[in-house]
Amino acid sequence: MAVPRFARLPVCLVAGAAMVVLLAFGNRYGYHGDELYFIAAGRHLDWGYADQPPLLPLLALLMDSLFPNSVMGFRLPAVLFTGAGIVVAGLTARELGGGTRAQVMAAGAYACSPFLLAGAGHILATHMVDAFLWTVIVWLVVRWVRLRDDRVLLAAALVTAVDLQVKFLIPVFWGVAVLAAWLLGPKDLVRRPLLWLGGAIAVATCVPTLVWQAANGWPQLEMNRIVADEVSYAGGRATFLPMALEQAGYGVGAVLVVLGVWWLLRSPRLREYRFLGLTVLGVTAVFWASSGRPYYVGGMFALCFAVSAVELDRVLTSRWRPAMALAYAVSALVAVSWLPIKPISAYAGEPYDPMNMELEEFGWPQVAASVASVYAGLPPERQATTTIVTETYWQAAAIEKFEPGLPHAYSGGRGYWYFGSPPEDARLTLFVGADRDRLDDYFDQVKQIGTVDNGHEVNNDNQGAPIWLCEGRKASWAELWPSFRHMHFKW
Repeated sequence: MAVPRFARLPVCLVAGAAMVVLLAFGNRYGYHGDELYFIAAGRHLDWGYADQPPLLPLLALLMDSLFPNSVMGFRLPAVLFTGAGIVVAGLTARELGGGTRAQVMAAGAYACSPFLLAGAGHILATHMVDAFLWTVIVWLVVRWVRLRDDRVLLAAALVTAVDLQVKFLIPVFWGVAVLAAWLLGPKDLVRRPLLWLGGAIAVATCVPTLVWQAANGWPQLEMNRIVADEVSYAGGRATFLPMALEQAGYGVGAVLVVLGVWWLLRSPRLREYRFLGLTVLGVTAVFWASSGRPYYVGGMFALCFAVSAVELDRVLTSRWRPAMALAYAVSALVAVSWLPIKPISAYAGEPYDPMNMELEEFGWPQVAASVASVYAGLPPERQATTTIVTETYWQAAAIEKFEPGLPHAYSGGRGYWYFGSPPEDARLTLFVGADRDRLDDYFDQVKQIGTVDNGHEVNNDNQGAPIWLCEGRKASWAELWPSFRHMHFKW
């Protein structure tokens, strides 16, 4: 198959436009609660965490050190990875024989995906890095099919090693892809020594994290069950495919995903790539059956976009181009609408919507300030014997970030529980969140002495959370702390 030149300028213009949009809205609200948690995790560097491998906390620590007071500076990797993903989508179309127009269509579809642009490109999070690395790995597999250069497979395996330090999802791709190649060809893929050498390297890089997981009772497996519970709460398997297609992008992305799978499986011109069509279906089936989050399949979007772009460019006449341009424009507007474009005041007084993650991007300095105000109101002799414990790991991370002068904050939530327990000599506890009935099991006296106010009159998860003064701890923290551990978001 002849490979056209890479349409560097137009594809990079698409990537540049998407990055400008992300920069324009990246600092509109503030840190997301997950970002604060990643920063806190970075300050407690370890080989593993209850809910993730170690790379994202390390990256968060680096960006927070470089840009300690800048949300936009902290999020620069998300912007850069999104731009790079758009370029890789164009390169994937090129590998499949697509010319300039097809490459731009594939890149544009990536830029118009609500998940890949707004969901992954807006905040610094594990799913952002994971989706980008999947995109690169799939592109390298496509490239190997054309070149049969085993160094490309080794490169794909090394990128996999990096991805395994972010999430543990990529083995699903490789397991399904190898099986699909064995069934449909090219069977040479399964026999390549450099593929298995790279796989061994990837597994070896996971040993420290796996040792940490084993030493701590495999909390990642428990986290997987929590994710399944959360997905079931949001609609479960019945909504998995509709939500995945929505995240690809209604208008362009969803259509290109469906057509891409069809053409991978049916097009004679793409016979050598047929196993990748089966891989898309197999990966989707695995995550659907295991109640994974719909965006887990986002790393396969660029492949489908590229296949559809190449095939559509071959079959559509010039009279369809205005309609295609309009569809892309509408899709771009939909994707941008997923970004925090509204002023914070637009949410004031509205009912709380736990599915609206934008609500968790503001109010964190005020959460910390509310706790600091209550702490400051205690007599000095009581301050000296007070510790701070929070119901959610987000709250503890916010206090650690925005009120470093307070006593260290502890939480039983997810990975924060593993950062340590409160000091035994602390006789008083300021507890943020939770119900009084729950705290009565651990303390003789529980009194509400404050309330969290985000300062915007917005009903997000923290607004109105009680701040309790707890006295008369019924046992040592060493005895009580295991009871405070919880992997669900709230205790």
